[in-house]
Amino acid sequence: MNSSPQPLTRQLGLLGLTATGICSMIGASIYVVPFMIQRNVPGIGPYVLPAFLVAAIPAIFAALAYILLASAMPRAGGSYLYASRALHPYLGFVASFSQWFGLSIVIGVISYVVVPFFRDVALALGWLDLGDFLERPWIRVGLAMAFLWTFVYVNVLGAKFYEGILIPLMVLMFVLGGIVIVSGLSFSQADFLAALAVKDGKTVILDSATFHWPTFLSAAALLFSSFIGFDSIAQAGGEAKNPTKNLPKAIALAILSVGLFYICFTYSVYHAVPWQFVAQEAMAKDITAAGILNYLLPSGLGVLILLGAAIALLNDLPAMILSVSRLVFSWAKDGIFPRALSKIHPNHNTPHTAIYLSGMIASIGILGSHFAGDFFLGIDIMVTSMLVNFLLMCVSVIFFPILNPTLAKQITIFKSRKLQLIIGIGGTVMIGTFLIIHTLKDLKSNASAWYFHSTPVWLIVMSTASLFFFFQWKKLKTSGVDTQTQFSTLPSE
Repeated sequence: MNSSPQPLTRQLGLLGLTATGICSMIGASIYVVPFMIQRNVPGIGPYVLPAFLVAAIPAIFAALAYILLASAMPRAGGSYLYASRALHPYLGFVASFSQWFGLSIVIGVISYVVVPFFRDVALALGWLDLGDFLERPWIRVGLAMAFLWTFVYVNVLGAKFYEGILIPLMVLMFVLGGIVIVSGLSFSQADFLAALAVKDGKTVILDSATFHWPTFLSAAALLFSSFIGFDSIAQAGGEAKNPTKNLPKAIALAILSVGLFYICFTYSVYHAVPWQFVAQEAMAKDITAAGILNYLLPSGLGVLILLGAAIALLNDLPAMILSVSRLVFSWAKDGIFPRALSKIHPNHNTPHTAIYLSGMIASIGILGSHFAGDFFLGIDIMVTSMLVNFLLMCVSVIFFPILNPTLAKQITIFKSRKLQLIIGIGGTVMIGTFLIIHTLKDLKSNASAWYFHSTPVWLIVMSTASLFFFFQWKKLKTSGVDTQTQFSTLPSE
């Protein structure tokens, strides 16, 4: 039985759900990753945008799988609930713990990465002392912690407060991102080279690039991370109004709008800035869209773009915290985690203990980014985690009607069995391929120590989590819980 004194309340409408997905997706994934990828995947050169488009294909399959499963199981916990009811409780835990760990770490990474954007805003405004202050290592860590825990508290305060913060920030993020798109399309690469010569006295050799399939696919697998985030909508299933209709709609709206924004944004920046310059700068230092476009823009617009990047990164935090905390809440309701983590705040109707736990894990991500000195380790862990998660979602679509036909009858979208198999098998093949490519790239990469490879870190974490799962599973069995019935039906509201 659920020990929570009261249930979650359904307060999130279609706009709030869509904003949750959009704000979980847009951030470092567009302002940083499409440019720093020149360092992480050397040789990708001019093929970033095509790799983005290829990365969108498995993301669309994953989104379709989520839409189908969300229509039948509109509850908090999303991926955990879907795989545990469609496949097996352990596979549901693997899918969701992998997701929870990866996203929790990335919440910390984003909190850490956003501070230099505010530093650059200060420097662009001529506030040199403030800029130098923000450069200090422990000031950066302290501010990252402050940003993180501010949005942890926003989540604790409830869905209405969360929605009131998130939607205006989303609108502002799109407006400021639009400045990047217009700016990039307004200048040519010749304009950029002329500005570079005047400001830095430098030139760029515009050498050609050779297309290499392994490099291209490795880049696509990494850029796949940019489409991660729509799944956060599913985790909010227990707080969605009219969830059977609104969850699938919100997932579709989020991935379509963000996909279009990504294409326009990336194309516009590389339209104005030669990829050769981006690759050269990425090898020497961390770069962003705002930083490289500053060569072309008046200082006022440059500051606005930097501010837009900072807001986009901050926007990731409340939506992602909501997502990971609802996974913890869902595990606790099923008895996989301690029941205390399913407690609901008496005033705000939020799973506050689950939110606090997720904030603690994200804090580890901040410290890890600081000591590792390269935030891409956190990104790589997230990509591994989410590829596993999405793979299991597609497998769930294949086996759901076979293993749990009663619950599968609740599917309201993509009812055709043939279409379900196309989504499930197509997604399994594509996402499985990306997982193999990403793992091989990680294992072959040069790193100063084994723990700077994402794959062994992920395996150690999941092995430890699996031991915990089986310990809790044995406790459920010995306490007399009918696990067959519990894990074939939906939890109470």
